[in-house]
Formats: sequence, C-alpha cells, structure tokens
Amino acid sequence: MQTNGGGLGYPAPEDDFDHHSGMDGVDDCDGGGGVPNGVSNGECVPAAAVSSPDGGTVVETKASMLTRSQQEVIRLIGQFLRNLGLNRTVEQLATESGCILEDPTASQLRQHVMDGKWEKVDSDILQLQSILSVSSENLTEMRLLILEQKYLEMLEDGKAHEALDCLRKHVTPLKPNNEKVRQLTSYLMCSSSEDVRRLAKWSGKGAASRGKLLESLQAFLPSSLMVPPQRLMTLLNQAAQRQVDQCMFHCYSDSPLDSMSLLTDHVCSKEQFPCVTAQILTDSTEDVWFCRFSPDGAKFATGAKDGSLIIYDVDKESYTMKKKHTLAGQNNGIAHISWSPDSAYILTCGPEGSSEVIIWNVETGQQKTKVMQANDDSLTTASWHRDSSRFVAGGTKGHFYQCNVDGNVVATWEGIRVQGLVCLSDDRTVLAADSHHRIRAYNFEDHTDFEILQEHYPIMSFTVNESEQRALINIATQGVHLWDLPSKSLVRKFIGVTQTFYTIHSCFGGFNENFVASGSEDCLVYIWHVKGEESIAKLEGHTRTVNCVHWNPTLPGMLASASDDGTVRIWAPESTLSSRIVDGMQESEDQTQL
Repeated sequence: MQTNGGGLGYPAPEDDFDHHSGMDGVDDCDGGGGVPNGVSNGECVPAAAVSSPDGGTVVETKASMLTRSQQEVIRLIGQFLRNLGLNRTVEQLATESGCILEDPTASQLRQHVMDGKWEKVDSDILQLQSILSVSSENLTEMRLLILEQKYLEMLEDGKAHEALDCLRKHVTPLKPNNEKVRQLTSYLMCSSSEDVRRLAKWSGKGAASRGKLLESLQAFLPSSLMVPPQRLMTLLNQAAQRQVDQCMFHCYSDSPLDSMSLLTDHVCSKEQFPCVTAQILTDSTEDVWFCRFSPDGAKFATGAKDGSLIIYDVDKESYTMKKKHTLAGQNNGIAHISWSPDSAYILTCGPEGSSEVIIWNVETGQQKTKVMQANDDSLTTASWHRDSSRFVAGGTKGHFYQCNVDGNVVATWEGIRVQGLVCLSDDRTVLAADSHHRIRAYNFEDHTDFEILQEHYPIMSFTVNESEQRALINIATQGVHLWDLPSKSLVRKFIGVTQTFYTIHSCFGGFNENFVASGSEDCLVYIWHVKGEESIAKLEGHTRTVNCVHWNPTLPGMLASASDDGTVRIWAPESTLSSRIVDGMQESEDQTQL
C-alpha cells in the first residue's frame, strides 16, 4: 500500500483498506458503516433522526409527511439556491422542511475539492467507497481524475519535482493506459504555466477547473448522495425544449429558456411567423426563376428569364432589401444560383441548353470567369464545395464537371444526366439527381459512386438540410417529399402543393430548420412543419407560379419567394413590422390565410 506522504498517495486498486482509521480531518458521519445521515434510498429523512449541530435536543419536523417527489423538489431548490450564493436561505429551507438537502459526506467532498485539499479528498473518496460499495474500477477512475488535477496544479505553480513525484508514486500504481501516462509526462516539458494550460486544454488552478472535476466525480456517485450539477436548470430546459418541439410556429434561434416565460405555457402565434409581405421587389422585367440568400444571410440574389442577376443587401432590422448590383448574366435567362460558402462569389447557370457557368465577384459585381467546354454542353445546375475553391456543374445532356474557382475543369464524369447537385461538407461527396429518378453520391477523387435513394417520378429539384441528414425533393406531379439520408427512407409526403413538370425549388428553414417551404403552380407559398404532412401556412400575394422559395439562414423570421409574375416577395412576422407601409401597400393587404 502506497503511503500518503503529504499528497494523494493511493494504494493499488486491488488492495484492501481500513476505511475508518487514520484519516485526518474526516469524521464518520454515520457513526459507523451503512447509509449516512440525511439520505435513505434517495429520500430525505426527518431532521429528528439527526443530532443538532450543538449536540442539543432534536427537533421534530415535517419531512416524514412529504412525498418522495416533494422531498426531491426541495433538494433541487436547495441546490439552485446554493449556486446563487443564498446559503442562509438554504439553511432556512432545510430547517423548515426537515430535509437534509445534501449528504454530509457529499458536502464535505464538494468543499474539499473546491478548496484543493487533496489529502482530505483522498479520505472522502475512501469513505464513500465503504458507504456505497464503489467498484474498484470506478474508484480508480475517480482517483486518476483527482490526481490529474493535483498534478496540473503543481505544474502551474512551478513545482515540477513534486509533480514528477506525484506521477511516479501515485499515478503510475493505478495503472492508467500508456497514452494517458505519455500525455501527463509531456506536460513536464512545458516552460511556463501558460504552456501547461494550453497543452492540457485546462483552464488553470481555481474554481472553474475544480468545479469541472467535481462534475466528473459526480458521474460515479448516485444522485441520492449528491444531486447532479445544475439539475433544476437541466429539467427546466428539457421541459422548455419539449414545448418548443410541440410549437408549430416556433421561429426563434435563442435557447428555449431565453425565448419564453416559465410562468405560462409556450405558444408562438402566427404573428411571430413570416406570413406577411414586408417588401415586394419589382426590379426584374420578366419571370423570376430563382432566388437565394447568401450563407451569411447578409445578401440576397435573384435570377430571371431576362438574364439579369440582381444582388441585394439585406437589412435584418427592417426585413427589407436594398439593391446593390444589377448584372447581365446568361442571354437565355438565369435558372440557378449558387453562393460560395464564404459568400464571396456567385455561380449562375441558364436553363436547359445553356452551355456556360458564370462566376461573379459579389462585392465588385464583376465577372470573375466563365466555364464553357463546348457549345453543345448543357450546364443547368451547380454547387460549391465547402472550401469555396472548387465547385461542380452539370446538366441534362450528360455533362458533369468539377472545376476550380478560376473556371478550370479539373475532373469529369461522363454520361450522368444531372437534374440537381449538392456538395456535402466532407469536400469530396457530391449528391446528384439524375434522369433515372434517383439521387446518387459521387466522389471525383476516387471515381466511386453509390445510390442514395430512388423515386418513381422525375426529380425536378432537391436540397439537403444543414446537418445533411434530410433531403427535400420536388417530384413531378407528386409534390414535395422528405427523405432521411442515413437510413435512405422516405419520411413524409407533404400535402397541398401543385406541381406538374415545372421546376420548383423548395427549402428547409426557420428555427432549427424545423420548417419546409415550397412554391406552387397555384400561386401560393406553402409552409409545413417537418413533423406534419398538412401545411401550417399558405402565403398569398403572387399572381402566377411561385418558382423558388428560400429562408434566410441566419434570420429565422425572413423568407423570400420568386414568381413568374416578375416579383420577389419578402415575408416577415407581423409582429416585427408594426403596420409599416412598404412600396405603397399596407401589409394588411397581404395577410396570410392560415
């Protein structure tokens, strides 16, 4: 058995201990073995079972009349109040309720850890082992956590020799894995306290790191002995999140507790959802085929039948746009737009039969380069890799290229009739919808491909959500389908949208991408919650087919729709507009039918 030696001297895990002798500064809280005073199978016991601090008379209390749930709530409240520093209030709560809010041994352990009294922490852990029958494996893990904290604090204090002694005499006998030993040994080479903290990814000696250690130790102890950290707030967050999940119109990116009151049930009204026209853009002279917000949400672009690419600055306060550039793009119209992930460039593609992809500098409005391999090429869709230095482009005539940002073709894939493209975040995998009603994954580096999903009707367009777990597909004559990509299974068919063989682009959006929006040939914008097939909103205002919709990725309350009527509508929550008049039209004229 290793001796204490003024530090945390632990015996090897298999050795036996005398848990109630020779432990400085630790009193037996239960006068022997068994369960400590104050806790009985996770319940509070009457204070009558515990001697008063001065050894005087014992006072009868109400604890025996409380249910288990009531007692646990009192313990949670006590922990919450203690975290706020209201210690006298905690004492009064314990006195009036008759509940011991935390086992004395647990309180002792907490105090000793926060004070950095590692010899006493040693004794506390050994005492807990005898009380709770902590397994030898868990006991070893707890010791290693404590020793690592002590070791790092020694190094930060410049006590390299003491730290080395701790490593040799106390850590090594516990037989940690070799990688852990090498890692701890490497810290001895640090020349300063800053290097120790940086290399160990450790916040340094003090309340933060010791509090984190205490949380790690609590994972090995039953909640009846020591309530898990921040337990009341954890429960409140879970309850709030459940209400958010059930709220069909929730459109806030704040954490649940920050966006609601605990005093009432949470319900978002339609006034907090983007259902009212905030602005109508009429800068295009013909049908608007495509629209897209930049990844940073600060800009917006539209592509139209007249070949114009119009770029706007987004005012996130007023939910409106201000025109930045009007550019002459493809002669036969712009049918597709793709922003580079860094929001610096835009790719534009034309409709079927268009043979070129144009790259634009967003800030200057200048054409950076043009990709065109042959006059008979058909390049109608494109997508950027996440590094913003490469992109892929393809079309329905079987041309499928990978290019760099300078427009040079660096790889090709023959014979793939591409209807839509999405580059995944691994910077290798490209999802492509093809003329066989399927989506396949392609890797240009090793020239491998595999099937993702198969539909029964032509895929007109598709997109994936930010987590790349779900795909949203517009199907000819069928409408909008939601697929789960990992399981390759159809999740839901959304009801309501009208789509024949026009290309309509739908999108994910809103808070946590919990919503789906799509245009329709009946002039409406449809919005669904991802958990339901029936639409929760139908946005009226357009007079012809709505070709494309897109949600601002950084502003959950802002949605845009582009139509064959030559306009783009910006939708916002009624509550944010305060009855403003935009473009001479009162918002009330464009109220949404829900």
